[in-house]
Amino acid sequence: MNTEIIENLYQSYTGKKPEGIEALPGAGSNRKYFRLKGEPQLIGVCGTSVEENKAFIYMSRHFHNQGLPVPQVYAVSDDCTCYIQDDLGDTLLFQLIEQGRRSGCFNDTEKRLLEQTIRLLPAVQFKGAEEMDFSVCYPQPEFNRRSILWDLNYFKYCFLKATETDFQENRLEDDFEKMADILLQAKPCAFMYRDFQSRNVMIHDDKPFFIDFQGGRKGPVFYDIASFLWQAKANFPDSLRMELVDAYLDALQPFCRITKKEFMHTLRHFVLFRTLQVLGAYGFRGYFEKKPHFLQSIPFAIENLRGLLAQGYTEYPYLCDVLQRMTEQKPFAYERNKKKLTVRVMSFSYKKGLPEDPSGNGGGYYFDCRAVHNPGKYEQYKQLTGRDKPVIDFLENDGEILTFLEHVDALVDAHVNRFIERGFTNLMVCFGCTGGQHRSVYSAEHVAKHLNEKFGVRVELIHREQQIEETFEAK
Repeated sequence: MNTEIIENLYQSYTGKKPEGIEALPGAGSNRKYFRLKGEPQLIGVCGTSVEENKAFIYMSRHFHNQGLPVPQVYAVSDDCTCYIQDDLGDTLLFQLIEQGRRSGCFNDTEKRLLEQTIRLLPAVQFKGAEEMDFSVCYPQPEFNRRSILWDLNYFKYCFLKATETDFQENRLEDDFEKMADILLQAKPCAFMYRDFQSRNVMIHDDKPFFIDFQGGRKGPVFYDIASFLWQAKANFPDSLRMELVDAYLDALQPFCRITKKEFMHTLRHFVLFRTLQVLGAYGFRGYFEKKPHFLQSIPFAIENLRGLLAQGYTEYPYLCDVLQRMTEQKPFAYERNKKKLTVRVMSFSYKKGLPEDPSGNGGGYYFDCRAVHNPGKYEQYKQLTGRDKPVIDFLENDGEILTFLEHVDALVDAHVNRFIERGFTNLMVCFGCTGGQHRSVYSAEHVAKHLNEKFGVRVELIHREQQIEETFEAK
């Protein structure tokens, strides 16, 4: 039924049927997206909430008339359940900064895209607000006390209670009211995007375009900066956050003048509020709807929250006490401790002695690979190492080393798991063979990658006799 409606919309707009219709992957919403192939190529959208659809359609047309980079809506069904819009491609900013998100070190290209995006935000906020009919916004026309308390109670019921965190409701509500008072005093106000994050920015023709703004409303500009720079999985280091704050404030000057000190004094409250709102959403989508993407995002948001609590919020003493206890719960502590642990995995030759543990802790594992069939006995493998495909194929086809490593993995996995639980920082796992070239190198490669993938811990891989070092960063 949906495809028939959008196919008819396409035909009424272009005068011809689309050459094909491709269903696109959904995100966190209940809207369905379809690529309508042909000339022009467009996107069809079907949503069950008519009011939400009306909000997006109105805002898209209003923003487009203001010269802002958003998808243009071309045709809408009579019942407002479906519409067609520009096809901006498939490339999200979130995808283009993946290397930086994973490593915490953003390259120049990633930084350029982020700065380009953040510099456009003041125009979206202030030009977008000009002559805008905020009564169309859904579900609220403005950021008000009711919407603040909705979000805070969303966090309370969908996250705090879901994680079985103990709290006194009346004392928590007192701090929620204090937070609402502070947030409502914030100025300036303009169009508040509300879900401004790198997943809602598409890069088309090397330029940012904004999508999914239908939840926007009139409100303080701080919220969008908090949403973007403290997005759970963005993994922005504080230094980059401050660079992007400076870029935003520079672009803000034609619309509103505010000092960085004033801006940061207010922003900190919105960062905490947004973090709690996000955790509420993750709790509902993850714990109740069982959607894995949201469960995977929870540890990142908890890490952001830990950083905020370290700065302190004297305005909300009881709330901070509850949050501190929540972040120390076993599942969240485990995620935090993963980043503390470094596993040093090394290959070596017994002829040249056992490796020493530079951490000073001593201990760990020394596995003897010399019982495994040795490819080094054969001429064709003598100049190769356990990193080379012919040697890898020999060892895996022979099979002895696979059985050996099954037992190694079981031992080391249990050790790493316990070290994470207890918050330890170092473990060494070494593999020795006759020359430190074939069997030990293959084994060290396997275990290093296995531990990094399974546990997300930082792994230092060292092939001592080959003078090769590689680091797998914590995930």
